Amino acid sequence: MVRYVYDFEDGGRDLAGLLGGKGANLAEMSRLGLPVPPGFIVTTEACRAFLAGGEEPEGLCADVSRHLSTLERAAGRLLGQPDDPLLVSVRSGARFSMPGMMETVLDVGLNDASVRGLAKVSGDERFAWDSYRRLVQMYGTTVMGVDQALFDEVMTRLKEARGTSDDLCLDASDLAWLVEAYKRLIHDRTHRDFPQSPAQQLREAILAVFRSWNAERARLYRRREHIPDELGTAVTVQRMVFGNLGTDSGSGVAFTRDPATGRPGLYGDYLPNAQGEDVVSGVRDAVPLAGLERLDPRSYRQLRAHARTLERHYRDLCDVEFTIERGTLWMLQTRVGKRTAEAAFTIACELVREGLVGSDEGLARVSGDGLARLMFPRFDASATGEALAHGVPASPGAAVGAAVFDSAEAVRRAATGEEVVLVREETTPDDLPGMVAAQAVLTGRGGKTSHAAVVARGMGKVCVCGARDIAVSAEARRFTARDGGVVEEGTVISVDGSTGDVFLGAVPLVASATMRYLESGEQADSVVSAVARALEHADSVRRLEVRANADTPEGAARARRFGAQGIGLCRTEHMFLGERRKLVEEMILARTDADRDRALAALLPLQRRDFTGILEAMDGLPVTIRLLDPPLHEFLPDRTDLAVRIAAAEAAGGQPDAHDVELLDAVSRMHEENPMLGLRGVRLGLVVPGLAAMQVRAIAEAVVERTRAGGSPRAQIMVPLVGAVEELRLAREEVARVLAEVGEETGVPLPCPVGTMIELPRAALTAGRIAEEAEFFSFGTNDLTQTTWGFSRDDVEAAFFAAYLDKGVFAASPFETLDRDGVGRLVRIAVEEGRAARPDLETGVCGEHGGDPESIRFFHDVGLDYVSCSPFRVPVARLEAGRAALGSTGSSDSR
Repeated sequence: MVRYVYDFEDGGRDLAGLLGGKGANLAEMSRLGLPVPPGFIVTTEACRAFLAGGEEPEGLCADVSRHLSTLERAAGRLLGQPDDPLLVSVRSGARFSMPGMMETVLDVGLNDASVRGLAKVSGDERFAWDSYRRLVQMYGTTVMGVDQALFDEVMTRLKEARGTSDDLCLDASDLAWLVEAYKRLIHDRTHRDFPQSPAQQLREAILAVFRSWNAERARLYRRREHIPDELGTAVTVQRMVFGNLGTDSGSGVAFTRDPATGRPGLYGDYLPNAQGEDVVSGVRDAVPLAGLERLDPRSYRQLRAHARTLERHYRDLCDVEFTIERGTLWMLQTRVGKRTAEAAFTIACELVREGLVGSDEGLARVSGDGLARLMFPRFDASATGEALAHGVPASPGAAVGAAVFDSAEAVRRAATGEEVVLVREETTPDDLPGMVAAQAVLTGRGGKTSHAAVVARGMGKVCVCGARDIAVSAEARRFTARDGGVVEEGTVISVDGSTGDVFLGAVPLVASATMRYLESGEQADSVVSAVARALEHADSVRRLEVRANADTPEGAARARRFGAQGIGLCRTEHMFLGERRKLVEEMILARTDADRDRALAALLPLQRRDFTGILEAMDGLPVTIRLLDPPLHEFLPDRTDLAVRIAAAEAAGGQPDAHDVELLDAVSRMHEENPMLGLRGVRLGLVVPGLAAMQVRAIAEAVVERTRAGGSPRAQIMVPLVGAVEELRLAREEVARVLAEVGEETGVPLPCPVGTMIELPRAALTAGRIAEEAEFFSFGTNDLTQTTWGFSRDDVEAAFFAAYLDKGVFAASPFETLDRDGVGRLVRIAVEEGRAARPDLETGVCGEHGGDPESIRFFHDVGLDYVSCSPFRVPVARLEAGRAALGSTGSSDSR
């Protein structure tokens, strides 16, 4: 026979999965000897059985009755008896806290007879009718499905008739009238009467709490918090204690430390002459707990002592709910409290210092997501702004600047010292200078892994993408907001990359002390000191190395300051932009080998200079340089723009520019329906003569230059988009030839390992053969996710990912957190088969997932050697790599 009900004495916090967080913690407090009103818990198993079968599971009613009888004997009263009724609360309690998402029914057991008995035994007629009206209202809403707003309307009309806005000004006769009005409302809306049977009230309240597990708000909350749908909720049935018995009674919420800052001390709110729901609902203004110390010093001292007991027992910040009934303190709930990122780091550090937890557990109490929130500037929470739009929060932080609509204008204004926000329908590699110059990027299209998002994160720029409620017109140099307002170029706007909100005007910014520490080592306050200690311990325990994705000497230097142990991805295509683009055009348009060789020869010293600077910034650390990856058409003007320019010249009766005609011919000739699956990556090196050789020579000569200067360059050459071992073999032969030539010319050894990106499913599935030619694998999880799912990341995120998340197809975007079942399985296969063929094979990841906390834990488990991410994610990755080594399964439930 399944056991569906447990008394408090039978449970403990180790049974949270069965008894729910609330029930398990009530049982734990009972074990500690704290003053907890007695009760029992209906298990999550009962909930799951009810939801699966659609009816009360067999045996549940009998179990509840037996445990209710035990509670009645202990109280010396029966549920709802007319003269001195036992009343109970019925509360939800899932394993993971879901505040306000499910239902509660208080004062169960009151009816038309027992309300009079309660009035007599309490000596307070108003209290009795106030409790009854609360039950009828909660029961009507929760169990019988009447809209809460309808009850509120009745209450509002009554208070208006009495000329008051305060519930406390309603007397017993008013509340008695309200009960009857509520019962009429229920009958009018449901054609059923409010039940007078206490047993029926209890049974239906329990089942209503079960049903609330699948309420839309609860489902939405679980999706956002990644709580599994199959867990179900427990139900706690507990003897009522009353905070609404007069001025010597009340209810409150307390934290054992400040949840905003982490500072020690008792923090919270207290509401005299009120039940607990009043405190959180905001029907009246509560007073700080210091007010309780004045009102009831004895209860305050007891509460403080109980709070200390709980914090030492749970070894963490505790969130406590309590009620004082005519001077007697009762503890109604505790849980590990939620907190800000600042508080999380401060509390973890203090608990380690106090000896309550060890350094490993202290590290487990913080998270990479929390560290990221501390790194970026933010808007002053007390300031307000006029909302213009909302989009995808693609790169966190906060920035203010004048809206500009093209890259050149961003560069021009920034050169004069003006702060700007680059606004585009979407960005392209051509916009890189403007993105560098801008404080933030705002796009009308795209998602978190669009070009704008990826590049912005790499540079630490604030970015909001996919703001669909703005219409961007680069030609008119303006955008139109959702309310019809027009924002002209030069108008100051504020962009919040953490929330996706865009505001008109300058919202004040608050600087990040954590970022100052990471940049310069300045430990400005206790939070920064706590961050420093957490990172230091993470570095001491992690197995994964953390490298950075960086394409410039400046980016490499910043990454090193942030603790990067090398560069896992240097994208060479970013070095072909700006003025160098003309040389790339010459190479593409070359009609003879000699013309092409001249263009490549002009590019060679420029590439060499770039590589030399990066190798110098990362001296002694590995630098993985990826050969050219994107299709060549990306370095040519837009096909439509060229056609329009030529047509306009002809329409005006003139001759179109010959260079435009030549470029249009080249663009048309190179046009591909799906260029990201076309002539790119290793295919370029095999098809375009001299291109790969020029890049390899530039790398080799940079290594020679640094070696002769006394440096210790460690360049690694990575071949992108390999799908077959034959491709890599041919590419490696070319690389080896050039390295040998330069080595012979200079007399400098060039031990540059050659490896490949694993970014196609075929590469992962044939990794054993590819490893015969590759000295290292770097997983390009962005493209591997695209090609495994069949998604174009620039299109699908804004198009339907929101719907997929709402419908539960995804728990999280597969471009943000690695899809372990599909993409992750390919990674695991490739690692195992690659190392079987080459035991010393180095493996890492350089896609966006390299900076994602959840994905980092997978990469640790699968045995990769390193993760590589944008410089600004390096500290986050360091922290999460340490947590992964300790077996932490994610951010604490308290976060």
